[in-house]
Amino acid sequence: MNKKMALNQERAPIYEALERFRQMRVVPFDVPGHKHGRGNPELTAFLGQQCVGVDVNSMKPLDNLCHPVSVIREAEELAADAFGAAHAFLMVGGTTSSVQSMVLSACKRGDEIILPRNVHRSVINALVLCGAVPVYVNPEVDQKLGISLGMRREQVQKAINEHPNAVAVLVNNPTYYGICSDLRAIVKMAHKAGMMCLVDEAHGTHFYFSGSLPVSAMEAGADMAAVSMHKSGGSLTQSSLLLIGPDVHAGYVRQIINLTQTTSGSYLLMSSLDISRRNLALRGRQVFSRVEDMAEYAREEVNAIGGYYAFGKELRDGNAVFDFDTTKLSIHTLDIGLAGIEVYDILRDRYDIQIEFGDIGNILAYLSIGDRIQEVERLVSALAEIRRRCQKDSTGLLTQEYIEPDVVTSPQEAFYADKVSLPLEESEGYICSEFVMCYPPGIPILAPGERITREVLDYITYAKSKGCSMTGPEDPEILRLNVLK
Repeated sequence: MNKKMALNQERAPIYEALERFRQMRVVPFDVPGHKHGRGNPELTAFLGQQCVGVDVNSMKPLDNLCHPVSVIREAEELAADAFGAAHAFLMVGGTTSSVQSMVLSACKRGDEIILPRNVHRSVINALVLCGAVPVYVNPEVDQKLGISLGMRREQVQKAINEHPNAVAVLVNNPTYYGICSDLRAIVKMAHKAGMMCLVDEAHGTHFYFSGSLPVSAMEAGADMAAVSMHKSGGSLTQSSLLLIGPDVHAGYVRQIINLTQTTSGSYLLMSSLDISRRNLALRGRQVFSRVEDMAEYAREEVNAIGGYYAFGKELRDGNAVFDFDTTKLSIHTLDIGLAGIEVYDILRDRYDIQIEFGDIGNILAYLSIGDRIQEVERLVSALAEIRRRCQKDSTGLLTQEYIEPDVVTSPQEAFYADKVSLPLEESEGYICSEFVMCYPPGIPILAPGERITREVLDYITYAKSKGCSMTGPEDPEILRLNVLK
C-alpha cells in the first residue's frame, strides 16, 4: 500500500501521547524541576496547569527529538506528507535553527554558496559558524518603494557560471514584503550545475495550502526548505519545520541538527507543531483562502484612503518579481510624509495596534489564520486617521532600503579576527566584524566582512533617528562598531 495513502492527517501523535501521559499520573523523579508545576505555583497560575503539566522531559512513551523512533517520528512523517516533502524535522530552536541546519548540511569551510544579500541574519550566522563563503546576487531595488526585489534568473545563472564550484543556491520564498523569485527556474539552474537549492521559507508556510499563492519550495523541487510554522501556520513561537527533498540524506541532516539543537526538546513546542500541522492539513486551504480574500479587501480599502500604497500582484514582472504573496499587507507610507517606522509607532502608541514591522518607507501588517475582518477594519480606520492628523511634507525622507555591500572577506574570518572598537562616525572605510540590522526584519545593513561606507553610516544614523529598533553590535547604543584592525 502506498505510504502516503496510509497516513491519517487527523492524527496528532505527540498530542495524543501527552494526553495519555497526563492521565497516567506519573510520579516525576526527573526534570524539569517544577514537577508538573507543583514547585512553581506562580508559573502554574500564569500559564495554567494544562500547560505546565505537559512541560516534560523525553521518556520512552514520549520519544526523543534527537533520535525519534515512535510518536515524534510519526509526527515528522505526517508533516512530510502534509507538506509534500521526503522528510520533515520538527525544530524547537525557531526557523533560525532550521535555516542554520540547512546551510550547515550543504556547506563546509571554504565552500561557496550563492545567495541574495537581503537574507535573514541566520543565514550569515551559519556562514560564520561553518566558514562557507557567500557569493551575493544583489537584488534589484524598486526605486519608488525602496525595497529589494527577488533574484533575476540571469543574475543567478551568471553567478553559477562564474562560481561553478559553489555547492548551493539559497532563495528567499517569499521576502518579508511578499516578493518571490522564479523558484522553479532557479531550482533547475542549480541542479543542472550540480548544486543544491535551499529555500528560506520562513514567511511561506501558507504556500503549501493554496492553489492560488506562489509555488512552495517542495513543489518547485528544492532540496531543503526552512518553514516557519509559528508565523503563518499557527504553532507556538519558536517552533519550525525543516523539510527535505528525496535526494537529501535525512540521517546526515539529523546529525547536523543535533550539533546545535537542544537535547531537551520542548513538548509544548513539538505538540503545537503536531496540532498545527493537523489543522493545516485538514482545513488549511479553506482558511488561507479566507486570509487571501481578507488581505485583498484590506489592500483595496487602504489604497482608497489616498497617500498610502498597499502593493500587490501588479508588481509582477515575470522575473525579479516573478510572483507575489497576496496575504502580505505591505504598505508604502512615504507619500504621507511619514517613514514606515513612524506609522508603526503611532499605530502602537495611539491606537493599540501592533503590526509586524515598520522600516524606512513601508509597514507590514501580517495577516494569517487568527485574523478577523473587524480587526482589519480597525487598522484601515486608524491608517485613515493617521493620514488626516499626521501627514507631513515628504521632502528629505530616505527611500532606499537596500544598500549594495562591499564584501572584503568571509563572515567567519571577519567575525573571529582581531578587532578594535571605533566611534560610529570614525569607522568609515574599515571592515566591519559584527552585524548591524533593524529588527524586524533582521536583514543586516552591515554583516561581518563588509566595508563600512558613508552610505551605510548615513542609513544607520537615519534609521536610528526615525526610531528603528537597531540590533547586532556589541555596543547596545550603536554608538561604536567593532572593526578589523
